[in-house]
Parts: sequence; C-alpha cells; structure tokens
Amino acid sequence: MIVYNTTFHIDNDILDDALSYLAKIYIPKVTAGGFLHQPSLRRILQTNEDTGESYAVQFHVKNIDTLNYWLEKEGNIIHQALIDRFGNKVVGFTTLLEEIDWEK
Repeated sequence: MIVYNTTFHIDNDILDDALSYLAKIYIPKVTAGGFLHQPSLRRILQTNEDTGESYAVQFHVKNIDTLNYWLEKEGNIIHQALIDRFGNKVVGFTTLLEEIDWEK
C-alpha cells in the first residue's frame, strides 16, 4: 500500500476558502474515481504562521502504477484546478510513503 501525501502551504488571507475547497471539492474529486482511498486532512503544527499554515492531504493507493494512471487520467486536471483557483497562495509538494507492516 502506498500513501500519496501532498503538503500544502496556504496563505493566511485565503485560509478558510482554501480549506473549504480542499474538504468539499478537492478531496471528493480525488476519491470519486475509486483509485485513491481513505482521505485525510491534517494540519501541520511546525509552521511559520506569519505567512500561512501548512496542511497534509493523504490518500491510500494500491501501488505506484495505479497512482501514475490516476495522475495521468484525473489527478493532473484536479491539481490544475487548484492552481487556477488559488495561484501561488497555495503551494504544495508531494511525497510517496510506503506502509510497513511493523507487527510481523
């Protein structure tokens, strides 16, 4: 299982609007195709709150091939819509995490 994590830094002046967009539009669109599951939205505590706040959006996906397929067919369009709406007031970077069964 892969965890697809995107960390977004959101400027203070659009914080409420951007969080609402992530929760009500972005996350439902990402999960609508059925490729990404178990969404979560978390606030990152160690941030410079003078300029904004940072949030992590995470989804589970079966494997990297499935993620790449989703990015090509759906994900890039969804990400572009976020950029079109907020410009450089929301910036993000993505990391892939592999779940490890530590209870073996």
